[in-house]
Amino acid sequence: MPRLQADADPAVWVPVTGSLGFRGRRHRKAAIRMLLGQANRAVGAVERPGSGFLAWAMSQAAPLLLRRADGRVLVWVWKDDPELLVAMAQLQEATPQLRTARAMMPMEYDDTEDFPNPHLGVGEKLVMDLPADPRTPPFASYTWDTGSAFVTLTAVCSDRERVGTVLGAVDAIARTLRVVDDLAVDESGTILRLPPA
Repeated sequence: MPRLQADADPAVWVPVTGSLGFRGRRHRKAAIRMLLGQANRAVGAVERPGSGFLAWAMSQAAPLLLRRADGRVLVWVWKDDPELLVAMAQLQEATPQLRTARAMMPMEYDDTEDFPNPHLGVGEKLVMDLPADPRTPPFASYTWDTGSAFVTLTAVCSDRERVGTVLGAVDAIARTLRVVDDLAVDESGTILRLPPA
């Protein structure tokens, strides 16, 4: 089954994928608290009492849910300030419904630039550092269409003033993203793998 791999600098990022128990717990909880706060702001809600418990509960469940995704989802948080930046990579089957949904995105999402990756070829990068709606957090999104699947990396930042200072680290992860697949031994003699054109 195809799955994602990436090389995130351990001095900069803490992986959420594969971090069970106490390992990475503080970073998971802080990142989830930030995302819940951003979601509340986006819908105009105020933070409710008990949302800290919700962040804790979700931080305990997140690694198990990511393990069930079986390598199709990878998540990292910013090591020095986990409430500042969360990055998530996904591998999704390129269904007709997903292609239609991508084609119907708002016009401001068309303002992309080419972004090369040595494993996936040239994809698209979209940076929304100052979204029109002040309730929307700044984010960057990277997308590659492999024909049968979409590989996406999305980074959400909680601080509009600092988003420009952290995008270089997100670019570094984006350049290392790749899709790997397990091959049976008897297949290896008849399958030729070519790098992206």
